[in-house]
Amino acid sequence: MGRTGQDPQGPQDRQDPRTAGPGRDARTGGRRGVMLALATIGFAINFWAWALLSPLGPRFKDILELSSFQQSLLVAVPVVVGSLGRIPVGALTDRFGGRVMFPLVSAATVVPVLYLGLSGHSTFAGLLAGGFFLGVGGTAFAIGVPFVSAWFPPERRGLAIGVFGAGMGGTAISALTTVQLVDANGIATPFLITAAVLVVYALVALLLLRDAPGRSVPTEPLARRLGAAARLGITWQASALYAVAFGGYVAFSVYLPTYLKTEYGLTQTDAANRMAGFVLLAVAMRPVGGWLSDRMGPVRVLAASLAVVAAGAVVQAFDPPLMPLGTLAFLAMAAALGAGSGATFALVALLAPAGAVGSVTGVVGAAGGLGGFLPPLVMGSLYGAYESYTIGLLLLAIVASAALGYTLTGVRHAAAGRGGRSPGTGRHPRSGTAGTTA
Repeated sequence: MGRTGQDPQGPQDRQDPRTAGPGRDARTGGRRGVMLALATIGFAINFWAWALLSPLGPRFKDILELSSFQQSLLVAVPVVVGSLGRIPVGALTDRFGGRVMFPLVSAATVVPVLYLGLSGHSTFAGLLAGGFFLGVGGTAFAIGVPFVSAWFPPERRGLAIGVFGAGMGGTAISALTTVQLVDANGIATPFLITAAVLVVYALVALLLLRDAPGRSVPTEPLARRLGAAARLGITWQASALYAVAFGGYVAFSVYLPTYLKTEYGLTQTDAANRMAGFVLLAVAMRPVGGWLSDRMGPVRVLAASLAVVAAGAVVQAFDPPLMPLGTLAFLAMAAALGAGSGATFALVALLAPAGAVGSVTGVVGAAGGLGGFLPPLVMGSLYGAYESYTIGLLLLAIVASAALGYTLTGVRHAAAGRGGRSPGTGRHPRSGTAGTTA
């Protein structure tokens, strides 16, 4: 698996006794914090770009006279491309590191953003083409997880990756600003601003980002490393869970404005603002999910999160009044989806071999994004056929319940047998260290 003989913890988990000491710990800790901040900012900016089409979906539907399915397809295309793109990008990050990949992906995302802002927004075909390449921005997630994981020891990775995962709040930036900027200054404005921010970040990342000292660098070809990742049980266990947790978050973040406008008659601006609230709560809960996983173990956090999602979906399926019951149901699901997403990658960081974290992350991240691609299409199709979202929400409840059952059986057994937190001890068997957090 390209680990070139290193021990299971990887060189980033060890400290050289010749250079150990309080001064070195402080310097290393400060550097870790800077790298984590830069990675999180980069993730947020790329996700901001990735989500630019979602708040404008209802507007494009009216202007271009799109069907419900076409509108759903428009906002879902960047999701599926960004998801599948995470597989090679994660493997490339294992090989070349985040110092190379973050600037590269950020610069590449500038091109579709400018195209959509300047000309691609005028036709449905142009929007689909631009949205396809806009998906590149969604691959930034597969860069950040191995990058951050290499900087932190096992007992602190849950919180660190949870903090990085909060960068998915870039979708909230898009939700809060895109419609307002279009109303005030025209359709090109949010795209031009986002492109400029991407350029600035690419330059800053090129100058300041550094990969972790002693990072495990695989030597095998990309195809062989991806094949090795595919043979790992944690890859498919985490993929199934992330497809529900993060997939649910993505689906709501791209489709919630349409749902609220259609089901409750909200204005486009009000629907976008409420979607931003959903996103911000999910973002805030992602590091909480990672922190709780460091303390309690990721399986427990995942089980609780999935139970809340199933219950919230059942409540919302019966079309309750938006205030207060509908709002409470959506906020509960947002918190649970955020915490569950953080717990999933706490599980990956704990169980995946050091030299394969990027490859595993790519596959798992792809599963999460694909999990977000299908629900908007299903919801749009079901509403077009029945003029109701009830069946779609009940399907979400069923899927979340099935994932809960899998978590409490197969995933729990695998985590206990392969290095997850020992029940009741608060210790990581892999590292032998207490499960403290930063």
